[in-house]
Amino acid sequence: MSETENTGEKGTAPSKTLHLKQRPTEHGGMVRQSFPHGRSKVVVVEKVKRRAPGHVEPTKPTPAAAAPSTAAPSAAAPSAPAPSSPPPPPPRAERSHAPAPKRGAGVVLRALTDEEREARARALVDARTREEEDRRRAEAEAKARAEREERERAERAAAEARKREEESRLAREAETKRKSEEEARRRLAGGGAPEPQPASAAARPAAAPRPTTTAPREGAPRPAGGAAPQPAGENADAKRLVARRPAGVIAVKAPTPPRPTPSRGGAQKDRGRLTVSTATSEEEERTRSVAAFRRRTQRLKSFGQAEQKEKIAREVILPETITIQELANRMSERGVDVIRLLMKQGALHKITDVIDADTAQLVAEELGHTVKRVAESDVEEGLFDMPDAEDALESRPPVVTIMGHVDHGKTSLLDAIRQANVVAGEAGGITQHIGAYQVTAPNGAPITFIDTPGHAAFTAMRARGAKVTDIVILVVAADDGVMPQTIEAIHHAKAAEVPLIVAINKIDKPDAKPERVRTELLQHEVQTETFGGETLEVEVSAKEKLNLDKLLDAIILQSEVLDLKANPERSAEGTVIEARLDKGRGPVATVLVQRGTLHIGDIIVAGSQWGRVRALLDDKGAVCPSAGPSFPVEILGFSGTPEAGDRVAVVESEARAREITEYRERQRREKLVARGGGARTSLTDMMSQLKTAGRKEFPLVIKGDVQGSVEAIIAALDKLGTDEVGARIVHAGVGGISESDIALAEASNAVVIGFNVRAHKEAREASERGGIEIRYYNIIYNLVDDVKAAMSGLLAPTLRETMLGNAQILEVFDITKVGKVAGCRITDGSVERGANVRLIRDNVVVHEGKLSTLKRFKDEVKEVQAGQECGMAFENYQDMRVGDVIECYRIEEIKRTL
Repeated sequence: MSETENTGEKGTAPSKTLHLKQRPTEHGGMVRQSFPHGRSKVVVVEKVKRRAPGHVEPTKPTPAAAAPSTAAPSAAAPSAPAPSSPPPPPPRAERSHAPAPKRGAGVVLRALTDEEREARARALVDARTREEEDRRRAEAEAKARAEREERERAERAAAEARKREEESRLAREAETKRKSEEEARRRLAGGGAPEPQPASAAARPAAAPRPTTTAPREGAPRPAGGAAPQPAGENADAKRLVARRPAGVIAVKAPTPPRPTPSRGGAQKDRGRLTVSTATSEEEERTRSVAAFRRRTQRLKSFGQAEQKEKIAREVILPETITIQELANRMSERGVDVIRLLMKQGALHKITDVIDADTAQLVAEELGHTVKRVAESDVEEGLFDMPDAEDALESRPPVVTIMGHVDHGKTSLLDAIRQANVVAGEAGGITQHIGAYQVTAPNGAPITFIDTPGHAAFTAMRARGAKVTDIVILVVAADDGVMPQTIEAIHHAKAAEVPLIVAINKIDKPDAKPERVRTELLQHEVQTETFGGETLEVEVSAKEKLNLDKLLDAIILQSEVLDLKANPERSAEGTVIEARLDKGRGPVATVLVQRGTLHIGDIIVAGSQWGRVRALLDDKGAVCPSAGPSFPVEILGFSGTPEAGDRVAVVESEARAREITEYRERQRREKLVARGGGARTSLTDMMSQLKTAGRKEFPLVIKGDVQGSVEAIIAALDKLGTDEVGARIVHAGVGGISESDIALAEASNAVVIGFNVRAHKEAREASERGGIEIRYYNIIYNLVDDVKAAMSGLLAPTLRETMLGNAQILEVFDITKVGKVAGCRITDGSVERGANVRLIRDNVVVHEGKLSTLKRFKDEVKEVQAGQECGMAFENYQDMRVGDVIECYRIEEIKRTL
């Protein structure tokens, strides 16, 4: 660095500031630092040069050669061509350290360092490189621009040539059309009159004949009337035509074929091949025929009509979702037109894509059609609950449902009324199925009875019976009183808003107390006539058949008050009471017809199943041709087993039946998917999922005889589940156990349960091969108890600690090959070998483990009592100290149950 002195502007003395003086050295310099009060210090500054990659260290020039070498780049710099862009500015460090010239003094050029020379050389090379690149880029752009302009000129010239050619072609067509029209008018008007010669041809005979230079060829045709050969003028015209043909093409004058004899009036026009001779002959001009002209006119008319075809506006029915192809078909439009319209709106679709109703409405209205929006649920419109005219209604039998607690005599009472023995066929003496029967009262009026199970698991069956009934008979045992299922039946009857008749059964028993039943019913808001209420009550005995006629009279009286009517002439409607899968007959559904009349051959829909009625069977198994209102029948012909409780309706066609069942099947699948867990869950669902995250599951495959039994089993097993263990129903269905059920159980490691059904032969063989257990049951509470016991085995046992005793360490001995052994005195209780122990030091538990050694003197003992001394050693623990307390205890596992 060079020192620079700054003088004041007005000649003032320079201020004393800190400055550096540099002494040049080979790689640095000596710098003197001056401080106030005359102090100074010399500092050596060394500068390390930065080497560029691939740079060769130049030899140090002599002082004499430094000036020319320094001046050479500066002199060569002005002669170099100016770069297209200004060179980059020098580094900031160089600018900041460059000494400023003194005011009023000459500028002294300093010598450039090697780094500065290299930087300048690199800058020059970069400038030349950029200049060369800019030059090449400009040349390429100029060349591309010239090519583009040349191409544009060629395109313009070609376009002008095409335009001129099109204009000439149109002119020729117009002239040809004009001549054709004139010829057509001439022929239609003159009917074969001689064609007038053109002006050029008419003027030729007037001219002087020229000598012929070429003789006519032998066999050449002559003009009509034996005229002489063509004059020289025509030969000149032919020569001119030949002169205009392309080089290398030789025209040969073919002989003109003889004209055929006209079949219809008039001369036949020669339609031979067009040659030079025929073109220059005196014959008539070659024009379009009348038939060709008519065909062309007709074609032009039909083309114009096709373009001006009027568009038909249609009413398009739009469901909630529709494919683009279906939308185009309903509008009678092309699919590409619909896709093009959607692309204009910013949506790219394929013809098979599904769009919503709003988008489809916009497309249809844009194309000029009207829209009628419909929903998927509209397929069920008009299926149920259509009103009937008052004059078409007729009286119908009442539907009576018998409800009550288990073993209160409901089925026995119905058997006594029907004079049947249904109880004998029920397993365990309890009703496990819902049944429908029709009985004739003493006055000849029919009454339909529905028998419901009384077991706690059959809640859904009782609710289903209460929904389809007109009157509920509540059977209460006089010796048992009001029980839980009795209370549940009262609630079902109140929910269905149907009248109640109380039948106090088993009055023949010695401990029967009917007054107790009436009193207990008051607690549930059921007030009988004896106590001044409106509820009818009858004391009966199913075993002794007492007062059964009074019960039937009460039912008839109540039905007359209700004035039950229905229209038997309309399409049938009803409810599925029970459904099962019969091995020989297929799906069988017990249906209670509520309105209309059901006939064999009708097409019916029940839930997601449909079918054609093949047979109707009454409660006794007899075939009946039709079933009227309030008549229970078994229907054969369903495509699958319907759900118990589904409503049944007759439809007009199979297409409508398929449409309804497909819609219901989609709804059912969507509900199953939503129930299985989706993205939208509530906070309650999330908390329940967290609780059941580590839950153990007991997989089951359940097959039952009827739909109601399967439903009851699933409901009962769901109630058994806890936060720790629960039953998972892998599959539940109606019918025998099939091979597919065994395969499903094998895949999910489940147990197969059959309720009143058996496995097929193939299923039994498959279960034996796969080791799958099949359990058969015919009583529901036995099934529930076994599953409950099996699920209890999955529960983790409860651990209970039993204290044995305490000991205090008196001394710790270190024994070779054994380790540390604590000499202890038993202070309380006893200590057993192998028991669990805790080592307590200063009231803090420092170790928990087991005793490995318990010795009394030198012998291994099993137990040491209180007050005695012994030696103890722990498993995998040696840190025992004098004064520690050893607590001995036993852990017992207690089995848990649900």
